[in-house]
Amino acid sequence: MFGGACPLPLSDYPTVQLAHGGGGRLSQILVEQLFGKAFSNPTLEEYHDGAILEAADGRLAFSTDSFVVRPLFFPGGSIGSLAVHGTVNDVAMCGARPLALSAGYILEEGFPMADLWRIVEAMRDAAIAAGVSIVTGDTKVVDRGKGDGVYINTTGIGVIRPGVEISPRRARPGDRILLSGRIAEHGIAIMSVREGLEFETRLVSDSVAVSPLVDALLTRYPEQTHVLRDPTRGGVASALNEIASQARAGMRIEEGSIPLAEEVRGACEILGFDPLYVANEGKCLAIVAPEIAAAAVEIWRAHPLGREAADIGEVVEEHPGRVFLRSTIGGMRVVDMLSGEQLPRIC
Repeated sequence: MFGGACPLPLSDYPTVQLAHGGGGRLSQILVEQLFGKAFSNPTLEEYHDGAILEAADGRLAFSTDSFVVRPLFFPGGSIGSLAVHGTVNDVAMCGARPLALSAGYILEEGFPMADLWRIVEAMRDAAIAAGVSIVTGDTKVVDRGKGDGVYINTTGIGVIRPGVEISPRRARPGDRILLSGRIAEHGIAIMSVREGLEFETRLVSDSVAVSPLVDALLTRYPEQTHVLRDPTRGGVASALNEIASQARAGMRIEEGSIPLAEEVRGACEILGFDPLYVANEGKCLAIVAPEIAAAAVEIWRAHPLGREAADIGEVVEEHPGRVFLRSTIGGMRVVDMLSGEQLPRIC
């Protein structure tokens, strides 16, 4: 019980900041110190992408997410397809096969019906491609000027097969860190549209359901796959920092092994962004036992979604809770969590 006192340091942040939703350090503080303490229970305290629940005939994965991306339509997707992909991926990161979604819409009075239909179509097509059904939902309308067009909440449920045990706490020294493909494409695609930037190559979001990659990996190596995470807000850097903190282990990644498109690298340099912190919506991190790492990479590379999969580093005993990167010239630097927000309203 709080005894009426808010657990957050209100003198530092008496109001909600955009960075509280950015996937960095302020997000972590908000989730762990406010929501985590208020709603404390063993399931929540895993701090997974979703919850793993015991059921009569096995285990279920259950996750929810809300989408406030701006703009609503962007190269490679829309808020509709993103809402499906984001929640399907969160369920898959629990080691589950996604089954069904709910869809809740908050619509602003005056929002064009033609745009709403485009969003609904995108959700339908994304759900079909991901092999899930949208089985229930809700719609609310708010006053003009109060809702920024449309917000969407999706909740997903899936079934975890026997023998699968995915948890950030299972990362252990010696494990290898795998990444399913090129990073930072979603965040930079959003930014290019939002700011009206033009590049020689059209930048497209990577938004897609990665559940087929998870299914292929767990079908072959259910016990040797220890951790799964989709590096969305806060990017690869924040995802690895969260896992390192929960596992109480260190991590070392190799800059030269991280897949990154040259046009995205160039855009990040122009905009002053570190691609490790830029959001992805169609990538998967896996931490696996070292003896199956090479085979796991090949399994991913055999699938169209994982052609550029790579082994990018390892879990180590040194510096528990910290992530280090070895640069292409051999230097080492700390990869910390961002305190602020690089790209707000990215998902």
